[in-house]
Amino acid sequence: MFTLRSFYPQVFNNFALTFNVSLGSEVVEPVDYEEYVSSHPPGAEPGPLRQLLEFPSDDLELLLQERECATIEPPVPEEETSCLESGKKHAALWSLRYQRYSTTQTPHNSERQREKQKGLVKQTFELDEAAIDRHDEQDDSKRHSVSLDDTPRGSWASSIFDLKNSTPDALLPSVLERTAAEDMDCRNAENRQQCRHADLLGLYPAPDEDEAVERCAIPEVPKEHSGQRIMVKCLSLKFEIEIEPIFGSLALYDVREKKKISEDFHFDLNSDQMKSLLRPHSPHAAISTLARSTIFSITYPSPDIFLVIKLEKVLQQGDIGECCEPYMVMKESDSTKHKEKLEKLRAQAEQMCTRLGRFRMPFAWTAIHLLNIVSSVGGLDRSDSDSDTERKGTWNERKKKGFERMSVGEDMCNFTNFRPATLTVTNFFKQEGDRLSDDDLYKFLADMRRPSSVLRRLRPVTAQLKIDISPAPEAPHYCLSPELLHVKPYPDPRVRPTKEVLEFPARYVYTPHTTYRNLLYVYPQSVNFSSRQGSVRNIAVKVQFMAGEDPSQAMPVIFGKSSCAEFYEAAYTPVIYHNKSPEFYEEVKMKIPANLTDNHHLLFTFYHISCQPKQNTPLETPVGYTWIPLMQHGRLRTGSFSLPVSVEKPPPSYSVLTPDVQLPGMKWVDNHKGVFNVEVKAASSVHTQDPHLDKFFTLVYVLEEYSFPFRLKDVIITEANVEAELKASMAALKGALLDTCVRFLHQLMSKLILLIVHPPVIAGQIVNLGRAAFEAMALLVNQIHKNLEGNQDHLGHNNLLSSYIHYCFHLPTTEPVSPPYATLSRAMARPSSLLLSRSKSLSNSNPDLASTPATPDEEVQRIIGSKLLHEELALQWVVSTSTVREASLQQAWFFFQLMVKSMSHHLFLSSRLDMPRRQRFPDRFVDDIAALVCAISADIASRYHKDVELVERLNSSLAFFLNDLLSLMDRGFVFNLFRSYYKQVRINNKLHTAQSPSSLTALRMDFIRIVCSHEHYVTLNLPCATLSPPASPSPSTSSTTSQSSAFSCHVQDQGVVSMFELSVPFRQQHFLSGLLLAELSLILEPDGEGVFFLHKKAISALHSLLCSHDADPRYTDPQVRSHIAQLYLPLIPIVMETLAQLHDFTDTSPQRVRHASALVDDSDPDNGTISQSVAMVIAGSPLPHSKANPFTLPSVVGRQCSALSTECSRTLLVCFLWVLKNADAGLLERWVSDLSVPQINRLLDLLHLCLSCFEYKGKKALQRINSLTFKKSQDMKARLEEAILGTIGARQEMVRRCRGTTDRSPYGGQENVRWRKNVTHWRQNADRVDKCAELEQESVVDGNLATEAALIALDTLEIIVKTVVMSELKESVLGGVLRVLLHSMAGNQSALFLQHCFSTQRALVYKFPEMLFEEDTELCADLCLRLLRHCSSSVSSVRSHASASLYLLMRQNFEIGNNFARVKMQVTMSLSSLVGTSMKFNEEHLRRSLKTILTYAEDDLELRDSPFPEQVQDLAFNLHMILTDTVKMKEHQQDPEMLIDLMYRIAKGYQNSPDLRLTWLQNMAGKHSERGNHAEAAHCLVHSAALVAEYLNMLEDCRYLPIGCVSFQSISSNVLEESAVSDDILSPEEEGICSGKYFSESGLVGLLEQAAASFNMAAMYEAINGLYKILCPIHEANRDFKKLASVHGKLQDAFNKVYNQRMFGTYFRVGFYGCRFGDLDGQEFVYKEPSITKLAEISHRLEEFYSERFGDEVVVIIKDSNHVDKNKLDPNKAYLQITYVEPFFDTYELKERITYFDKNYNLRTFMYCTPFTLDGRAHGDLHEQYKRKAILTTSHAFPYIKTRINVIHKEEIILMPMEVAIEDMQKKTQELAFATQQDPADSKMLQMVLQGCVGTTVNQGPLEVAQVFLSEIPEDPKLFRHHNKLRLCFKDFTKRCEDALRKNKSLIGPDQKEYHRELERNYTKLREALFPLINRKIPQLYRPLPLPTTLTQRNSLSRSSFRRVEC
Repeated sequence: MFTLRSFYPQVFNNFALTFNVSLGSEVVEPVDYEEYVSSHPPGAEPGPLRQLLEFPSDDLELLLQERECATIEPPVPEEETSCLESGKKHAALWSLRYQRYSTTQTPHNSERQREKQKGLVKQTFELDEAAIDRHDEQDDSKRHSVSLDDTPRGSWASSIFDLKNSTPDALLPSVLERTAAEDMDCRNAENRQQCRHADLLGLYPAPDEDEAVERCAIPEVPKEHSGQRIMVKCLSLKFEIEIEPIFGSLALYDVREKKKISEDFHFDLNSDQMKSLLRPHSPHAAISTLARSTIFSITYPSPDIFLVIKLEKVLQQGDIGECCEPYMVMKESDSTKHKEKLEKLRAQAEQMCTRLGRFRMPFAWTAIHLLNIVSSVGGLDRSDSDSDTERKGTWNERKKKGFERMSVGEDMCNFTNFRPATLTVTNFFKQEGDRLSDDDLYKFLADMRRPSSVLRRLRPVTAQLKIDISPAPEAPHYCLSPELLHVKPYPDPRVRPTKEVLEFPARYVYTPHTTYRNLLYVYPQSVNFSSRQGSVRNIAVKVQFMAGEDPSQAMPVIFGKSSCAEFYEAAYTPVIYHNKSPEFYEEVKMKIPANLTDNHHLLFTFYHISCQPKQNTPLETPVGYTWIPLMQHGRLRTGSFSLPVSVEKPPPSYSVLTPDVQLPGMKWVDNHKGVFNVEVKAASSVHTQDPHLDKFFTLVYVLEEYSFPFRLKDVIITEANVEAELKASMAALKGALLDTCVRFLHQLMSKLILLIVHPPVIAGQIVNLGRAAFEAMALLVNQIHKNLEGNQDHLGHNNLLSSYIHYCFHLPTTEPVSPPYATLSRAMARPSSLLLSRSKSLSNSNPDLASTPATPDEEVQRIIGSKLLHEELALQWVVSTSTVREASLQQAWFFFQLMVKSMSHHLFLSSRLDMPRRQRFPDRFVDDIAALVCAISADIASRYHKDVELVERLNSSLAFFLNDLLSLMDRGFVFNLFRSYYKQVRINNKLHTAQSPSSLTALRMDFIRIVCSHEHYVTLNLPCATLSPPASPSPSTSSTTSQSSAFSCHVQDQGVVSMFELSVPFRQQHFLSGLLLAELSLILEPDGEGVFFLHKKAISALHSLLCSHDADPRYTDPQVRSHIAQLYLPLIPIVMETLAQLHDFTDTSPQRVRHASALVDDSDPDNGTISQSVAMVIAGSPLPHSKANPFTLPSVVGRQCSALSTECSRTLLVCFLWVLKNADAGLLERWVSDLSVPQINRLLDLLHLCLSCFEYKGKKALQRINSLTFKKSQDMKARLEEAILGTIGARQEMVRRCRGTTDRSPYGGQENVRWRKNVTHWRQNADRVDKCAELEQESVVDGNLATEAALIALDTLEIIVKTVVMSELKESVLGGVLRVLLHSMAGNQSALFLQHCFSTQRALVYKFPEMLFEEDTELCADLCLRLLRHCSSSVSSVRSHASASLYLLMRQNFEIGNNFARVKMQVTMSLSSLVGTSMKFNEEHLRRSLKTILTYAEDDLELRDSPFPEQVQDLAFNLHMILTDTVKMKEHQQDPEMLIDLMYRIAKGYQNSPDLRLTWLQNMAGKHSERGNHAEAAHCLVHSAALVAEYLNMLEDCRYLPIGCVSFQSISSNVLEESAVSDDILSPEEEGICSGKYFSESGLVGLLEQAAASFNMAAMYEAINGLYKILCPIHEANRDFKKLASVHGKLQDAFNKVYNQRMFGTYFRVGFYGCRFGDLDGQEFVYKEPSITKLAEISHRLEEFYSERFGDEVVVIIKDSNHVDKNKLDPNKAYLQITYVEPFFDTYELKERITYFDKNYNLRTFMYCTPFTLDGRAHGDLHEQYKRKAILTTSHAFPYIKTRINVIHKEEIILMPMEVAIEDMQKKTQELAFATQQDPADSKMLQMVLQGCVGTTVNQGPLEVAQVFLSEIPEDPKLFRHHNKLRLCFKDFTKRCEDALRKNKSLIGPDQKEYHRELERNYTKLREALFPLINRKIPQLYRPLPLPTTLTQRNSLSRSSFRRVEC
């Protein structure tokens, strides 16, 4: 095997230099980028090339993006906007204008690829066309008759007639013109460039997304949390009687959590008549209170959620039970019966409404278990036709159905995708006055789920409530937020709204506040006035929100319920009649102001309500007061309170104190005890409700306002202690509740950043809080990351933090008002953008920006007094230690992104963008960055084997940071940061080689991949720079090109070589691509450390980069593409060096084959390696050629080191083709001209491999691949390897976890999202696509890829040819070029490619005819075969080109030697080979091509007068004759025996044409191998070898070569038929005769070796010996001791296997009877079938086959073996007689045929027996039983080159009854003898045989035979000898029985002694009975005879009298 080191010394030395440099601690020092760019001004005109030189001027931009507001009104009340940060309206989005071209934000995924592939032109492939044709033809072929002419060749005359009458294909216009070679090449090159696909990688599968480490998703815009939403519509509420208004409310309760999980929704379904009763109390109902539908949000779906419906009515006299009674007993239908009572009730209700209309009382309730709704219809799609089915029934009936599901897990609870349901609730439970609390409700709800519910026994209040429950639409119209703001879209404000109900999630929700919310919920729970004297029974609590103590200061902030005003100043709880200690369930919702003072408080007033109107008694009497001050020490007071109640009105200034304080002179209920329980909850984005956060924010506020002193709880904050307190509060932030920290994350971060950027000035001194703030920030960020693992993207970045940086971060200004809501850039991303967008930029004219300074100078002034965040962050990070440093390392990405965004803002705000990059940032900051990068690189290098997850995150974060810096800082400095990183990581690689260096390599690979994903990657590589070898190691040498233009295209020749290798100049000037290619080449080194996953990583990185170039609209210009390709030129030699490791796509053996090719149903053998002809591929392994073939791929042994997987090899090859496609052709030419022959051959090998790799597989194969869905199977090895090596890392794991889950999860670490499975399930169903269309598109893409890949290879071949024409080495290269060309023709290629391929082939043959006609015959043979195959193509354009090529080939051969014998012979052989092997072959198409060739010959004016046209005509007619054979072969395609017979006859017809006979013998060998008939395949090869030997013997007399067929006689007696005909008929010296490669010594050796291999597979080891006896002398003569060693080794193996148990064929006689069989009628054959084939099997096979051909009723199997009388058969039927036969041997033969092999080899005689009686029965008594023995002789000996052979002679012998008896006794005796003499002894077998001979049950057998035939001496003297022979048989039999008993006695154990004695007794009885019979002699036989007599009658006793019947 060649290696690059051996034949490429110059390049290898450079490689070695490169690798040594890159492997060492030094990465080359990059060019000083800024210096280079400034000293090389662009010389090009503005255009596509110009943009390769420098970043565009508009690269960075700042956009103002208006914050999306969900509601029409602003969420912040106008009067409070000034004091709230949440009110920012805009986000300042920095973005990189060109970042969309980077893979960070626009990944190359399959969807994008598919989009680009739409509209591709479909390529025409014969494979697909032929599949359609074959499908049509299949049915026709089944019913053809099976006739076979005596010879398969048709008549010459008819052949000429058929051919002349066929129509030719279109002629190519300029084929017969003679043009100059240069013109031909130019024309071909132009044609090849037309209709080319520019984007090669757009046709290849998209890069694996799992490897896309550079992928950055832009985080979602922060928005308020929302769970799964359901919509509930209240449609109607009807009672049996309608007497008063009823009011309802809905709320969700989670029984498991014992928590109310939504606020109340109030609805009013009363009729207008009922509503009118209350009009005096609420004259104007606000439209917001008329809502009847609501949307609930459920964050944590659970099977325990209930929708609770509570009903209330107007307060009336009497307890709840009394008030419910009418509803339970009366019905409207009984109105006549209860008319008076109803009227009375109505009047009473009207009176109550008028008087007590303000007050309510509890009435009834019910609950709906949501799981029942979801699960009973949950499995149905929302679009089902019966989606709004109404389901009725009592609660109990519905409950029963639900019980089976009560144990269902949460994954059933999917509230986003169930079928809408309309429910009619019919049963309500009356409220019980003493069980109204939530705790009681949870007990009721839990009880509802039990089958024996207590509630079922209660009498229900019957009503009909109709509600509709459905998943909420995405954006419902007419929706009100919980604050009653109009949610967009809200087209018409007059329409009845739907209310969104605020959720109280069951567990924490980790989402920051993004909109203003300030709601307070008050829940009065109970009051105990039992100790209070007086009339205090009907208690109502009035709740008010007071701004001061005056009653007029009650604020209208309490939300109204239903059909009332929107806001009230007071709310009343429902009244429980006559109850002194009532419980309440009321919820009072308030919208409180943002700025609360110490005077704001809640006031509770308790009233006794008089239900009965009495004189002088007021309606409501105050009986108590209590209050809750809302603000205390600057904090909002919430929670549960147990408050004392004052009997009297509170005194002045009460509101600043709590009721717990005992005020003097105040009277309290129950001695100042807590008698009133109330709970206060807040849902606020203003009040944190966390002491740690409150303290921090308060201190920051104190500093900002400078309001000293300030009381904070017990501490007075002064200037002296404020710094210590603030630092303490920052340190204490880690103690705050995480969910609160997350909710106020944005404000918290802003304040910490403010403290860093603007250190406060206290008492004239600047207080530096940077360190404390940095520590607090680091710990907070780390805590969020750790606790919210479920909320991370695939890079491990927490989404909340990402979105904060992207959208919310802004540099604080010194002004108190914040700038616009500075939302930030890039998820993980880069500084978004810094140049102003002209459309909507930060400018003076923007009215939204009140604080925007008038000029940049003012802004600078504003910043000067403060610190710069990025500088401070870098400094604090560098100096940080211990836990803070660890936390900042854990979340390095966050600080990196914060720094980048800060730098971006700073550059823009200080107008530094136009400054040179070196002057943008101060040196100290640059030094800090360098130190930081160095330190982090060291961390990566030292910790990679300990903290895998951390190091992976750190590595990618650093890479992204440096990527971002390339857009902001001095690029040369950033390059040196890369170098610094590489130094650390590479040095460490040396130190820790023992500890998984591959994982460190993987980190470097990820790093370089992220860095190279920069959108200006190409520009950064200086693609237009000229390479200059450095005079010194300093980067300044790069400027030695002086002020020359960067576009000087002329490259010095000595520079060309360095452009194609990883030289120092290359890696300096193309720094990034140099790094990438150096890593790739290291990983791919055969003895390197590149394990599978590293191969994939490196190749995927390269693939992704090239994809981005292809997809980038900036780089569509071909000139630009060629400059980009220059960055990757070293890839070509790298891949050449890797050739030995690539997957061998040309090897079609199952072990090494790709999935696709393994599945191709390709019986066409043209896909073999190109140096092999068809027959060789079929026959087995390739031959060793006489001269070394430089074209063979490196052996598999060489591939074992670190072979690349199929997927990696394929991707690497497509990248290699991309470079070849896009590189400048002139450059490639000059490079190729410097290559040596072995290097060019290596390049040709690669092109050969590419052609095999990208070969089109056809729709069928794609279909199978899709059905197997093996897409990721190759990755399994990688995953396993990664797991074993421990290199999988957390990031990859995270990628797998997070890939595709785009839904942001608000649930953090405790997230439970199992319900989402259902969502995805339904989504998949919805997205189901038409598979056929997809498959069609896939085949179009695959076809285009195959075509483009092949055309690139063709372009490269043309370059090679063009280059080597001038050199003296062209002979050695051109053969390789033609081989690649031939290989491309052999595959499945598109019509488009084949046209160009044939053009190139014609040009090649035109320019170098001697290559084909004077040298290697093999090339000519292969070319003829390929051309002929395409002449039979179903695509007419392909046929046209192939015909033209074949005609020109003949013409050129003729012009060289005045005849074209060589082409003639090769074409004839090729056609024979095609006909014999390819069943897809279409003779009609070939006939047209032959006609086309004839037409060319007729139209060729130059040669019209020569003998050429006539010779062409003869050849065409001869080929046409062969075609007629094809027709017959097609008929018998399904009949293997008939097909082989036909091929045999065709081969026999070529007895005088050794080349063609050899071809057909090879064809037969191939067919046998396919069917597993290895013995027959071996014999075909033996015959082939004998034929070759015969002709070699005629050519030369070589003593070590076989002397012809005779030498092979010992292997097979059949082989003599290969004897050559006499010399005068045929001479091997004749031109074109015996010219094939097999007619040589090496050819003979190859055939013999293949024959030996086939014999080995057939287990006929003895035959191998005979072959090697012929082979050994040849090897000995050649002194080839290696081969001899191999031969003797194989012989040893074979001889060792001889003793293995083997089974050879089974034989059957098959007779064909009936005219349906045509020629076969009346013929008998012996069929050889595989071993252990039962008679039933072959019968079934043949019957099924012929039934399919003739019809089911036609075929009849004759069941017996008797003689068939044809006259008695039905002429319309086809009869088959099948009999099992055994090999038969004469006595003398048995002496020679000793072994099992001897008895199964060279068989010509077979026998079968048929029992019969004289009266026609098959079986009779012993004295009647005759037997007929039939002995068949075949024309040839088995095994032969066929599996069935004609019977040529049949002989029958009839055995008389006594002869039959003799045979039976002899058989029994033999069995006994065998069982007795068996070694080792087998007692079971022996006893079985003995039992059969002497056992009581069977001793009648032998005894009866003796009694029938031996009791009397026969009268007929002819039977004397038979009588005597039978007598002697019995004597022998008894002797054997005795021996057997003796043997058995020695074998048995004690347990069998009795059994043995029984056997002995039986034997004694048998012997006694036989004794008189066997001792009676016939006296006549013992008379002395004077002369020996000869029996005249033939009989079976004298086998020597048989004559052997010769054929």
